[in-house]
Amino acid sequence: MERSYPRVTVSKKCERFIKGGHIWVYHDEILSVDGAYENGDIADVMTEKGRYLGSGYINDNSKIRVRIISKNANDRFDEAFYRRRIDYAVDYRLTVMGEDFSSCRLIFGEADGFPGLTVDKFENVLVAQVLSLGVDRIKGMIFRLLVDALKERGHTVDAVYERSDVKVRELEGLEQYKGFYPLDGLRTDLNSEVEITENGIRYIVDYINGQKTGFFLDQKYNRRAVAKIAKGKRVLDCFTHTGAFALNAATNAEHVTAADVSQSAIDMAKRNAQLNGFNNIDFECANVFELLTQAESERRRDWDFIILDPPAFTKSRSTARSAERGYKEINLKAMKLLPRGGYLATCSCSHFMPDEQFRRMLFSAAADANVSLRQVECRQQSADHPILWGVDETDYLKFYIFQVV
Repeated sequence: MERSYPRVTVSKKCERFIKGGHIWVYHDEILSVDGAYENGDIADVMTEKGRYLGSGYINDNSKIRVRIISKNANDRFDEAFYRRRIDYAVDYRLTVMGEDFSSCRLIFGEADGFPGLTVDKFENVLVAQVLSLGVDRIKGMIFRLLVDALKERGHTVDAVYERSDVKVRELEGLEQYKGFYPLDGLRTDLNSEVEITENGIRYIVDYINGQKTGFFLDQKYNRRAVAKIAKGKRVLDCFTHTGAFALNAATNAEHVTAADVSQSAIDMAKRNAQLNGFNNIDFECANVFELLTQAESERRRDWDFIILDPPAFTKSRSTARSAERGYKEINLKAMKLLPRGGYLATCSCSHFMPDEQFRRMLFSAAADANVSLRQVECRQQSADHPILWGVDETDYLKFYIFQVV
């Protein structure tokens, strides 16, 4: 098939990465560009010898100059192509999520062939975040195809809300934006909240004002694992956000204390606790570092299970070392606060903190605390956030449960 796309010739290093599974072409790996294009257009990526490597969205505004969406030279990037991609993504979630499909991640960016696109399903509301120019130009078609695919499978959609209100869009030459996306037959006048159920627990999700899309779906089954360990225990849930780990723990725990620095997050967590009728949980608006430091100085032994679910301490490789110090500080303090035989659940949601580095940090913290770690479980993100091998950015969540001995 004769191809009319501009040709981007890349270095041998980039060629190796692409053949190894990666799908980004950085600006400094490009040797030449032949052919006219507008930012956001499709371009072919070629080796120095003129062999085809893939096709993707080109954007001169971004350090990621080309985001590859296909490595099949026979693909035509028409509506039928995107419909197939949507069908694959939806059917995959129906398979791996089963009864948990009602609230899950439908599109996970590069792992689903939609670079820079996130779509979460909260019952009948879809919440999208668009971070790449190529997808931004066709998002109306993608949203419509997604709504149609869900309806064909018996799942009603009331509204699509876009949460593209993040600074990283500016790196693509895009403005920040949020609002209901107008599609025929869908609502644009809903309030900001929707109720979901996860692991049998009800939550109010504020998808307009909450962090990212309003709720962190990736820890779904890790929260279930925590609930099992929490039976009969006194639990401290750090960085509780809207209370998800705390509420799962409260189903079995003697008592749960949930802490977060954000008063608005604590207020929502309290509402979620009330919604479920829990009376064995209290909330504290506090800086977790300060809370743990004070508890350590007072030699408190209030908890025999501590959960650490911090935000990403690093969003770049350049700050990974300083982030490691932050992770070590909270884990070290938690290990010192726990009695021998107590339990620790700890995680990192930054792909810039690889698992090997995270494990080294935990080992170092345990040595400094003069304890040993007996691993109970090692987990990752739930299956609606699939890991695409060769694309390290999709492999981001590390989650461990230990007994401290």
